[in-house]
Amino acid sequence: MIRTLAIAASLAALPLAALIATPAGAQLSRLAELARQQAGEWQIGPLYKGRSLSPGMPITATRAGDHAFFDFPWPTARAGHVHYVTRQTGPLTGARRIVLRYRIEGERGVRFVPQEVPDREATLSLYFQRRGDNWKARGRYATYRWYAPAALMGPVTPGTHEVSVPLDANWVAVQGANRRSAPEAFEAALDDAVRVGFVLGSSGGRGHGVFATAPARFTILDFRVE
Repeated sequence: MIRTLAIAASLAALPLAALIATPAGAQLSRLAELARQQAGEWQIGPLYKGRSLSPGMPITATRAGDHAFFDFPWPTARAGHVHYVTRQTGPLTGARRIVLRYRIEGERGVRFVPQEVPDREATLSLYFQRRGDNWKARGRYATYRWYAPAALMGPVTPGTHEVSVPLDANWVAVQGANRRSAPEAFEAALDDAVRVGFVLGSSGGRGHGVFATAPARFTILDFRVE
């Protein structure tokens, strides 16, 4: 019943002329493609209670062929900052690693600044999140968000970079637990993962947001779970 309603709602959103001219089987194929595209969209957030916690940013990255990109807010934190960039996923059980290849371009001399602690170096951390997180990070929810180990974070500097983090590394949870100290919680998060991607911030504030001091662009060249 839920699937029927979803298909009906999606069909209703398509232009009438397109529905009349398109056979039913092709309509369903088109809906499947739309669902695939939406599932692959890069969301800029996180979204909490209907609003984005990345001020000054669009809700999603911009598609450009096989890649996606976003522009950093600049020149100060008052213009905004980028926190979480994620996409939908299913269970990560059995996966070996997460890999991100990315390019950062900007005007000469541009700097990338953690908005919470401007005197620190900006960092990128791979990330995944368990389904049902209430964003309070208390009780069982203290192990719903997981970040790459500090030694495996990526740079936020102009150039092309790649980060690859094995899922048997010592990932860190939002409140400081890690894969070794909370192995069951880590495995449960893998089994019930709902979002995966990366966050921008600093070593002392993963995902707490970064802005640029001049125009700059972040392009996702490749992202995969292997």
